[in-house]
Amino acid sequence: MDYLIDEIDRQILACLVEEARMSLKVLSSRVGLTSPSTAERLKRLEERGVIQGYSARVNLAALGYTLQALVRVRPLPGLLHKVDSYIQAMPECIESDKVTGEDCFVIRLVVRSIEQLDTLLDGLAEHAQCNTSIVKSSPVKRRLPPM
Repeated sequence: MDYLIDEIDRQILACLVEEARMSLKVLSSRVGLTSPSTAERLKRLEERGVIQGYSARVNLAALGYTLQALVRVRPLPGLLHKVDSYIQAMPECIESDKVTGEDCFVIRLVVRSIEQLDTLLDGLAEHAQCNTSIVKSSPVKRRLPPM
């Protein structure tokens, strides 16, 4: 895979990260290209897998998810696949990373209450040891690394 992109591609990506719903006309004017040229660049970025999709940023608190927790999960012996399946099926798990070290997974849960968190953790505890941290704030939101 070719990871090289030029300055115009970087500008296109930065604009779309800022506002994924930006019209082609506005995007073109921001990067200084014609609409057909910008559309072609977008198509190439999509075909190369650089752009994998477009999404909306959702305020989880506005949906009632007032708490987030990061949970380090260490499956009990022989239960790795069961824990993996359990985590994938958990709708409150909005991110899951398989990691090295003593723990096998780090997951991010969104919940409406501590009671709901307890219920989710009780289900996991049957198959794994968990270490939970409540997220107080997120000073750095998910962002692109330097391009």
